[in-house]
Amino acid sequence: MYAKKGIQAYKRDSISADLTEATPHRVIQLLMQGVLEKTAQGKGYIERRDIEGKAEALSRASAIINALRGALDREVNPELCDNLDSLYEYMIGLIAEASVTMNVEKLDEVIKLMLTIKSAWDQISEEDKQLSEQMRQERQAAVSE
Repeated sequence: MYAKKGIQAYKRDSISADLTEATPHRVIQLLMQGVLEKTAQGKGYIERRDIEGKAEALSRASAIINALRGALDREVNPELCDNLDSLYEYMIGLIAEASVTMNVEKLDEVIKLMLTIKSAWDQISEEDKQLSEQMRQERQAAVSE
């Protein structure tokens, strides 16, 4: 039991350290990874019939997806953002349905979709990341003036 708590504390500290130094691109990667982890945990809880664990894990997965929805920048690419928003909404629906019906296949679909999105996100070039950050900083400066 103590080892498990120690591992959890290490993960929390590791993620906190990652976030303090993270670029916006890296934050999105971490959020996507969080969705994958919490959804996989929820799947395991369903398989073990652990209702409390399932509820917590899947609630956190949905909350992280909502954070991803909130991070969408419609000024850059409105059509892409609308498509991702719809996909994220669909994923939240799948998670809710899986939670109620105890259907792990719905969670498999969420994992597959998130892996596809994350794979595309991970392939963004360093040049495009820098350009995006520059645009974000310019917009922030314009708002501050």
